[in-house]
Amino acid sequence: MCGIVGIAGTRDVAPVILEALKRLEYRGYDSAGIATLDHGAIDRRRAPGKLNMLGAMLHDRPLHGHTGIGHTRWATHGAPTEANAHPHATAQVAIVHNGIIENFRELNAELTAKGHKFESETDSETAAHLVTQLMSEGLAPDAAAKKAVARLTGAYSIAMIFKDHDGLLVGARRGAPLAVGYADTEAYIGSDAFALAPFTKKVSYLEEGDVVVIRGAQVTIFDGEGRPANREIKITSASAALVDKAGHSHFMVKEIHEQPEVVGHTLAHYLDPAGPDVRRQGKGLRDALVKASRLTISGCGTAYYAGLVGKYWFEKLARMSVETDVASELRYRDPVYPENGVALFVSQSGETADTLAALRDSKAKGQTTIAVVNVAESSIAREADIVLPTYAGPEIGVASTKAFTCQLAALACFAIAAAEARRTISKGEEKVLCASLLEAPRHIAEFLKQEPAIKILGEEIAKVRDVLYMGRGASYPLALEGALKLKEISYIHAEGYAAGEMKHGPIALIDEAVPIIVIAPHDAHFEKTISNMQEVMARGGKVLLISDKAGIAKAGKVWASIEVPTTNSFITPLINAIPVQLLAYYAAIAKGTDVDQPRNLAKSVTVE
Repeated sequence: MCGIVGIAGTRDVAPVILEALKRLEYRGYDSAGIATLDHGAIDRRRAPGKLNMLGAMLHDRPLHGHTGIGHTRWATHGAPTEANAHPHATAQVAIVHNGIIENFRELNAELTAKGHKFESETDSETAAHLVTQLMSEGLAPDAAAKKAVARLTGAYSIAMIFKDHDGLLVGARRGAPLAVGYADTEAYIGSDAFALAPFTKKVSYLEEGDVVVIRGAQVTIFDGEGRPANREIKITSASAALVDKAGHSHFMVKEIHEQPEVVGHTLAHYLDPAGPDVRRQGKGLRDALVKASRLTISGCGTAYYAGLVGKYWFEKLARMSVETDVASELRYRDPVYPENGVALFVSQSGETADTLAALRDSKAKGQTTIAVVNVAESSIAREADIVLPTYAGPEIGVASTKAFTCQLAALACFAIAAAEARRTISKGEEKVLCASLLEAPRHIAEFLKQEPAIKILGEEIAKVRDVLYMGRGASYPLALEGALKLKEISYIHAEGYAAGEMKHGPIALIDEAVPIIVIAPHDAHFEKTISNMQEVMARGGKVLLISDKAGIAKAGKVWASIEVPTTNSFITPLINAIPVQLLAYYAAIAKGTDVDQPRNLAKSVTVE
């Protein structure tokens, strides 16, 4: 959520900042703004809505100056209005802020008593007034900034510019990520390396409590104790090319169609096709798996559902004791972690605040931590003991598609690796499973040819108010994910259920106006799932069945069906993810919603 770009440059920076903010649109936002120093004075433009609104304002009233900050905001405190948009400013300082300042009410009361007047409903404006107050007491801008952020409670990343201090840029990070970019004559601050990629490949990442002071191209980083800190400068792999839709109507459908390729890339990292078998990932990982007394899997939203599929795989193949929970609950219920436990965290961005906090908590309690992430330079990747990367590439659509299937691919490979390390499968079984996984990209590509038929079904789904999904075994998390996709982008109320639970309450919702999407591959759970489906149909439910050829033939008459390729049941979650994604996409298209940036949602949730 929210995006920050700051430049201490040698040219007019406002147009450059605007272009950089466009690279952060995928994170989700509802207003935007830029502030610069023009002949020493702070000037700014802000606008609710999309960046084209800000762009039009800048066209009519350009901003000048070589030092500036920009922001895309996702509302937390106060509606998305111009007054609540960032940057927030006084005559002395302008700030942009990601995160939540939890003690802003106390600070506001203190500052109001000293004569400060607030113009917005936000927590963020507090930081600008606090820095201003400290400067009025005689502190230099960088000293005031350091003292101010030390008083803030909560999660934040902040960038600031100051009146009459051209070239001075101060940033701070606690909880929310912030990167620093290096060049010969300029320096930069950004929410991530992707934002900075057009300017530089040389990037360092602030750690918890760090403050960075930039003067032109000179960068000095201080740790939470105020001591100079050396943070490793890395060469980032983020592409400088602005991701485009490549002829597709939306990023989401483009990313759905990229899945054969990116799932293939992820599998290639973990599997040796010559075996076929799992590539050995290092002694540390192998030892952790062999000794693991329990595996705890956590994530948020779609990433959690990927982990839930993984639970079935790890239990079945590696015979591991597995616990799963959403990250926002895991830490707060004070879980009892065992000796020699392993905790695995799944995140597309690697910056999800709840997931990062849960990782830190489990690490502090002696667990070996493993991260499945799509961004190698992210906070979660840097703090985990072991990283299992996915190779989805930048995912711009807010509703995750290709990142989900790449997470499944990585988890499937990891489950086989765990089974091999723990000697719970034979070499022959390993080869069969790996061969099945290597066929997944081909099966996904084959299924995508059915897109026109699914478009018609999606248009029918768009006409209803409520939809239920159900499945058993590893198809149960797919039912949860299908329901999440539909409500995320079409705003249709949808729920996913374990098929056997339907008669324990949810069946009361069934009537002819409620479609039921049944995910039932022809596997060991098929007969039981079809029995549950028949109970639904007996009560007037309209069933849309997702199954393979044999399953559809045996299931009997249904309202509609989607035939997926016949595969080894181990990889059916990877295949069945595609129809639920396409159904949601075409239902949303039929309803005319903003598919890539649905209301109220952000791509990277960096506050709890």
